Amino acid sequence: MDIKEYSGNSLSFIGDAVYTLRVREFFVSHHYQSSRSLQKLCNGYNSAKGQYRTFGRLKDEGFFSEQELEIFKRGRNNISHIPKNGDLLTYETASGLEAICGYLYLSDKERLEQFFNKVFEGGIYNE
Repeated sequence: MDIKEYSGNSLSFIGDAVYTLRVREFFVSHHYQSSRSLQKLCNGYNSAKGQYRTFGRLKDEGFFSEQELEIFKRGRNNISHIPKNGDLLTYETASGLEAICGYLYLSDKERLEQFFNKVFEGGIYNE
């Protein structure tokens, strides 16, 4: 199947797994070992709010290509439900960021590495 035929939802689904794993690897490789601290630090990146912050920071820096922003829109438009403690914009943005991650994972590993290097420039608290 050609990657252009993947739905935004499929790209977000794959991107969610890749993003979560890479964030966990990042903190474990930086010698965080306590389950409590690992969970708290990872949530700063993996939560919808954390992904919303990350997308905003990278977009403001002009990191994303036009094609990646199109993928973002495809992923953002496929949100299926919003948990009670969230808002639509935050969850749409997180879903769109995950779609970019999934797209890069499937199509361009070098660009995926650039993406994660920029993601982690936010420091341990994703600021």
